Order: sequence, then structure tokens, then C-alpha cells
Amino acid sequence: MPNIFPEPIRNLPEADIPLKGVKAFLSQGGNHQIIFMEFSEDVDLPEHSHKSQWGVVLEGKIDLVIGGIKHTYTKGDSYFIPEGVSHSGRIYAGFAVVEYFDQKDRYKAKV
Repeated sequence: MPNIFPEPIRNLPEADIPLKGVKAFLSQGGNHQIIFMEFSEDVDLPEHSHKSQWGVVLEGKIDLVIGGIKHTYTKGDSYFIPEGVSHSGRIYAGFAVVEYFDQKDRYKAKV
């Protein structure tokens, strides 16, 4: 999979995300995080919830079940998951996304 993200993004700390086939870069703010992710494998996301999340799909496809309603998002689409709303899904190989988390400690940098 070619790098979709330019060098300044790839030079950010790599995020420690417990999903297979993901390469993710972490931009840490004082009270939020922005994660730049690309997936080389299909991944099933188990149901979970956390503080609010907003994503913009750069490439590929993701199926998300947000609050019990299934949506498919592709290149150019955005989605919002409100705080505390349960969600799950399937990420397909080739998916790339920029996600904002309204949470400063959602992910840690790899050491």
C-alpha cells in the first residue's frame, strides 16, 4: 500500500493502536488527539464507546454501526460518533482516514 500521508505526517510519533494491519501517526493536543491511519488488512472492530470522534475518509471503505444503525463510508465521506455512543464496524484493506478524538489520552505513542 503506498503511503497516502506526506512526510511531515509520517514523521509524527507512531500511535500504539491494538488493531492488525494498521499504521497510525499521532498528533497530540492538550485535550484531544488527531490520528492519521492507513490499513493494509481487513479489520473487524468490536463494539465499544468513548468520548466523541470525527473522521474523514481519505481512501477505501469502512462499515460502521453507530448507535445500532449501519452506515458505509467511502472516500470523501465524514462521520461523527457522539460521546458514549456504542459503535462497531468493519474496516477494509486500503482504508485511510484522519480521525479527531475529543480525548487527550485515547492512544499512546509507541515506544
